[in-house]
Amino acid sequence: MTIFAANFYGMRLFNQNYNINMEEYVLDELDYKILNLISNDARISFLEVSRICNVSGAAVHQRVQKMMSNGIITGSEFWMDLKKIGYQTCAFLSLHFSETENLDEVVERLKDIHEIVECHSITGAYDIFVKIYALNNSHLYELIQTRIKPLGVVRTEMLMSFKESFHRQMAFEN
Repeated sequence: MTIFAANFYGMRLFNQNYNINMEEYVLDELDYKILNLISNDARISFLEVSRICNVSGAAVHQRVQKMMSNGIITGSEFWMDLKKIGYQTCAFLSLHFSETENLDEVVERLKDIHEIVECHSITGAYDIFVKIYALNNSHLYELIQTRIKPLGVVRTEMLMSFKESFHRQMAFEN
């Protein structure tokens, strides 16, 4: 199967065969165009998408529904500038746990900490990598000491973000 490989400039087509299971639904050029439009503006109407893509509104609706039912589109969202509502500290925490057999349970408990906005299982010296927002450094310290470390964390490494340079969905070249 020919696959697309992502880089910072969009999608590039590689003529290599890989065994990748993309369920039953295979994306075509129109699907990628629809994905670009709706990922750049979650409020764009299907009518506007259909005009730009030069297809019927029903065709756009059917494509979006198929991508949703196949788990390609998982939702839509509005992004907030958390600094403007008081969350002045953004940090990335690498977490190493004493017991790695129960990481799924740990992830479920991390979901209860609403300041954690991303959570990744990773390779290397740590087990989990999270992105967390806090009102300030004191609040961050309190979250780590009272909510995160009690989950069995034995070692952490933290990177502080001074400024988010950009935040986006991945785009695809047509």
